[in-house]
Amino acid sequence: MTKTDSTKSETPKTVPLEQNVGNWLVRSMILFAIVLIIGHMQGKRPSFFNFDSADRGADAPLVMRGGDPYIRALMRTISASESNVRNPYSVMYGGSRAEDLSQHPDRCITIVNGPNMGDCTTAAGRYQFITTTWQEKAKRYHPEPSGFFMWRNYSFEPQYQDEVVYRWLSDSQAWGADIRKLLKEGKINTVLKMLSPTWTSLGYGIETNSMSDDLPRIYRKILQQELQRN
Repeated sequence: MTKTDSTKSETPKTVPLEQNVGNWLVRSMILFAIVLIIGHMQGKRPSFFNFDSADRGADAPLVMRGGDPYIRALMRTISASESNVRNPYSVMYGGSRAEDLSQHPDRCITIVNGPNMGDCTTAAGRYQFITTTWQEKAKRYHPEPSGFFMWRNYSFEPQYQDEVVYRWLSDSQAWGADIRKLLKEGKINTVLKMLSPTWTSLGYGIETNSMSDDLPRIYRKILQQELQRN
């Protein structure tokens, strides 16, 4: 006769399904937060650009490679009026320099003359983007944003300044006209007038500078250079 064990083996306790799901969600959220933080930190890494040119404004070459020569010539013409200095990609309003272009400098500097004297401006870079305009246009045209979701960062390095402006000027829906076509038809004055509400130093608007009247001539000169390179 076989003697049976009168003690019962203990049955392992089962964890409720809801608790398992809850633990999994918590771990997933923690992992996701870590990924977001790493991506955000990568987007904030300081960037020290290596663009250096003895040329000023329109004479300084674009960092961006390729593209339509008419749009490229227009971009350089804009910088003749907006940033007529050496190494225009780092210049801020008044002539001070941004050392880190991993993002827009976003420094509000007091305006010392003109119709907006006494206000401050965050204008920076070759095309003198103010912070809000850069964020708006970079969100649409920047080719390589970093980070995630609300932590998106848009590098302000020279090549990205060029590429955002190039894509913006090439977008006929943004301007209600085909700028490339107008330029090929020789209508540079029409284009400058169209752009002057955005870049006021181009003339036709609330302010001009010493370069404004010469811009059509400058454009035609630069266009010949760009056509030869093409």
